[in-house]
Amino acid sequence: MRLRSRLIFGTLCLAAGAPLLAQDASRLVSRQIAAYDAAAPGVLEPRTITYGPYRMQALDYWSPSTPKTAKRPPLIVFVHGGAWSMGSKASGTGRWKEAHFPAKGFAFASLDYRLVPTVQVEDQADDIAHALRTLITRADELGFDPHRIVLMGHSAGAHLVALVSTDPAYVSRAGLAMTDIAGTIAVDGAGYDVPQQIATSQAFLYREYVQAFGTDPARQRALSPVFHASAPNVGRFLILHTARADSSQQSDELATILRRAGSSVQVNGFAGTGLAAHLAINRRMGDPAYPATSVVDQWLANLFAPGGR
Repeated sequence: MRLRSRLIFGTLCLAAGAPLLAQDASRLVSRQIAAYDAAAPGVLEPRTITYGPYRMQALDYWSPSTPKTAKRPPLIVFVHGGAWSMGSKASGTGRWKEAHFPAKGFAFASLDYRLVPTVQVEDQADDIAHALRTLITRADELGFDPHRIVLMGHSAGAHLVALVSTDPAYVSRAGLAMTDIAGTIAVDGAGYDVPQQIATSQAFLYREYVQAFGTDPARQRALSPVFHASAPNVGRFLILHTARADSSQQSDELATILRRAGSSVQVNGFAGTGLAAHLAINRRMGDPAYPATSVVDQWLANLFAPGGR
């Protein structure tokens, strides 16, 4: 199956939990994505920056589109989804974010990272941490505040940002600390408890999770944010989910453990199940008419309020 068809097919099955014909899935998702992206305002071309020697170790960076101020802007770093084995910053970010966050005065970056099975999930988390290090190293040149960085990820990307924000091994290997991340936004993930997800998954989901996490229970636990959510963690989390049962349950599980460890956690659920909701919460993030946008905007405003980060 061609990469784009496989990505679309995988996205649909991961979201809906049921297999469909790849051709039908491709048409449905392509139309939905095109409609969401076409409604977004235009944006300037980003600056592309490499953070490692491999082709996928690259990121796109947008400066704020608002007038410059004396205080440097915060940075939002987005990590795309795709079942750990598919997707890219080009296909997985969504046009609304690229316009909305710079217009709100944020710098915005979206990452590529190496994909399973060429690498392992551990390497993907390392890629995210090393991308952060590259950005922080170049903060003066790029013009953002390196002390005000938020990680955001959708689907598999939500799992990866949660893992980097709970297991200090990844930031440590990159020469960073948990305190280098001001906050984390996890969007409609369902891999926070990998053993639980594998145990309850249908055939397609099961194959994708086993490809990413293997069959060793110890490794599955080692790659599950819920098993790392005792301190130290990133101090502030916003966890968003649709009404998908696995995303709702695992979001609440992660939030409970993080709160016990001392992190401030806000959880917000949104209506809708299956593909339509899973796509919308990512592709329409930044659309003022979409409910999750105002939730994220308010959370960011509180995080970076005077006297805060």
